[in-house]
Amino acid sequence: MSAPNPVDVVLLNGVGSAGKTSIARALQAITREMFLHVQMDSFLEMMPPGSFGHPDGFIFETLPVTPPEVAIHSGPAARRVMAGMRHSIKALADQGNHLIVDDVLTTPDQHAAYAALLAGHRLHSVAVHAPLDVLEAREAARGDRLIGLARWQFPRVHQGVAYDLSVDSSTATPGECAEAIRRVFDL
Repeated sequence: MSAPNPVDVVLLNGVGSAGKTSIARALQAITREMFLHVQMDSFLEMMPPGSFGHPDGFIFETLPVTPPEVAIHSGPAARRVMAGMRHSIKALADQGNHLIVDDVLTTPDQHAAYAALLAGHRLHSVAVHAPLDVLEAREAARGDRLIGLARWQFPRVHQGVAYDLSVDSSTATPGECAEAIRRVFDL
């Protein structure tokens, strides 16, 4: 069942440590309507710890290159969780909730899945960029990321995707990025 009126769904896509969460929180503070912040990380945290490093879940493969790269391989259970996340987002939108989605999409078909599911709503696709050296420095400073994930994601995340807007979190604050999103999409 679709919401009686289409809602706004802002899809923030970028490499891990690009600043999506900080931008989402800043955007929530300035929109006219209430927006829920839906994070991919929240769905990953629902999975049992044993699903990381398991073929059915997520395998993180350190590639034999320098500097280090860590490839991500998704098994059937992990793919179901990510598909479930997208369907959950559709369900929230269909109930009339405006959303800010914080995700790391590495293939154009993942973008297409969002577009198909949210066809009855106003989907605003936003690329969150930062140079690789900045992403790697943030990744190292966080301490909760595998070193090399940003390097592996960097050439994949925006490849073949047309966005409605791009922001650069290395040259603008989260608040400035949020204001650009609010202004462009009249939120």
